[in-house]
Amino acid sequence: MTVSRAGPPPLVLRGGKVVSSAGTKPLDVLIHAGRIEALLAPGTPVADATEEFVAGSLLLPGLVDVHVHLRDPGLTEHEDFTTGTRAAAAGGVTTLSVMPTDDPWTSDLATFRDKAGLAAGRIAVDVALQAAVPRSLEGLEALAEAGAVSLEIFTADVAGAFLHPDAAALCKALTAARALGLTLGVAPADASLLAAALAATTGTDAAAFCATRTPVMEAMGIAKAIVCAAGTGARVHIRQVNSAAGLDVLRAMKSLADISVETTPQNLLFTAVDYDGPNSALLKGSPPLRTDADRAALLDAVASGLVDMVATDHAPYRPEAKAGPFASFAEIPGGMPGVQTLLGSMLHIASRGALSVEDIVRCCAEAPAERFGLSTKGRIAAGCDADIVRLTPGPVTSITDADQLSKARRTPFAGLDFPFRIDAVMARGRWIFSNGKVASALSGSVIAPARFR
Repeated sequence: MTVSRAGPPPLVLRGGKVVSSAGTKPLDVLIHAGRIEALLAPGTPVADATEEFVAGSLLLPGLVDVHVHLRDPGLTEHEDFTTGTRAAAAGGVTTLSVMPTDDPWTSDLATFRDKAGLAAGRIAVDVALQAAVPRSLEGLEALAEAGAVSLEIFTADVAGAFLHPDAAALCKALTAARALGLTLGVAPADASLLAAALAATTGTDAAAFCATRTPVMEAMGIAKAIVCAAGTGARVHIRQVNSAAGLDVLRAMKSLADISVETTPQNLLFTAVDYDGPNSALLKGSPPLRTDADRAALLDAVASGLVDMVATDHAPYRPEAKAGPFASFAEIPGGMPGVQTLLGSMLHIASRGALSVEDIVRCCAEAPAERFGLSTKGRIAAGCDADIVRLTPGPVTSITDADQLSKARRTPFAGLDFPFRIDAVMARGRWIFSNGKVASALSGSVIAPARFR
């Protein structure tokens, strides 16, 4: 193969097997100027190319995590752009969509630009920024024009300035944002049911916390989101579904509107019984963990595609913040790290037969990139960014606290193992992780989506 190119010589990864949702095929990958130029039949000659042999390796697209809290600005004692993105690089996640709930919230043009400026030069992987939809609905067009990857709508459990508490408010927000060419994130809940449950619950343990955030509330929130999406024509993504009741509503109603859905690894692996164990505080988050029946239903929904994608809700706290003592379980800060362990935890699930490696690529790379307009991400294909994870099958890797790069330092996934080794991670044609270490150069970029028309 002979092509005239400017700049440095191309690189060919030879001898690997490229994984997509459609299958796994032996292909050589031709990379130039940070992009994948072509997929080649094994051994195809390329003039003037540098060759790197990756025989025996699976080549996955870098994962795309569309639900991440990097705590920057304002909460950087718990995480920041550098520590969070270095953790992502070590775990094979090469694109992050960062939620707007920092301090201050990312909700207008000034806070959006400030946050993008903070990220510049301090990130190891590519980052897209999400923005919150204020109750006033002001400034949404400016946020879209500035490059927001999504606009996020909160329906419970947030301050009044960002609360859209009922169907009327949600429909109004979706109507205001639907023409901007973005996917609109909705956290499914019901503010009235939450208020009633909080007023009626007197306990202080984990069971009491779970009783204030029930599957019925999630199911009601999902139904409301779908009905409002159908009525307004908005493109909606429903955040972190984790109950069988919610899945039942999705199964009955998803086809009514332009809807996508996510869940998290923790909801696929843990249940409320784990609140009685040593990781109780570390696992505390919202929505709370459910029953084993809910967990099994979620796994089936991911495998079938009813749930489109898996994201982490990476929301770390330094260990001291989780240590307490606390007067009640509800007072424990909610959230846990996840970006470094996303691939490992999903490979652990696959090793038990519930999913395939191809399923992981579908729900952790292809689907999130496509849904949020990140058109050069999530696939190993001509024209895409050369974001590639090199996996070697066979060696068993165990997730450990000692390996974690997040400021949280501890992970609830410690002790899980998977029959692969993450050998190296490439972002835009550069190896950013190899030999167990993240590269010192912080070469990630703040990126914007292709907007839908």
